[in-house]
Amino acid sequence: MKFGEKLREKRKKIRMSQDGLAKELGVTTRTLSNYEMGASHPQDRAIYFKLADFFGVDVNYFLTEDEEFLTKAAEHYGKKGRDQAEALLDQAAALFAGGELSEEDKLAFLHEMQALFLDSKQRERERFAPKRRKG
Repeated sequence: MKFGEKLREKRKKIRMSQDGLAKELGVTTRTLSNYEMGASHPQDRAIYFKLADFFGVDVNYFLTEDEEFLTKAAEHYGKKGRDQAEALLDQAAALFAGGELSEEDKLAFLHEMQALFLDSKQRERERFAPKRRKG
């Protein structure tokens, strides 16, 4: 189950409106609606912790490994970085569609791909960052 589906399910279970939960989280109703529809995800990790605290669940319920990777990409590289990271995960999922790797090997592959992605984005940022003057 994806983040948005989990969020909607938890909110409906306690019969709370989107407006009410949005106020609890300190976001707009539109933002919360986008979360639930899967159109966007929290860029600030604190939102995941607020949700976990509010619903009385472990933060990992909302923040799966893929969500953590996507959130990290968004925090460091903005929406474009998150979109690129999401495309990478989609391509990796398509690669595994044949089912020939063990789950352990798939997970190891994904961890390596995520690390390579974040490293390459950091190198790109450093390469194009303006040089600071000394002294």
